[in-house]
Amino acid sequence: MSSRSKCFARIIIAVTACGFLVYGTARGEVEIVLNKAVNICLECIGLG
Repeated sequence: MSSRSKCFARIIIAVTACGFLVYGTARGEVEIVLNKAVNICLECIGLG
């Protein structure tokens, strides 16, 4: 692949990733993911 094609592919992937972040945030997934992360951390430490 040429350098220009790699740069274009990186830009497309970055834009797609940002789109999915915005979509997930709009659906309220942030609270769900944070809750799951806290539960996993508490289980690993042994507090939960």
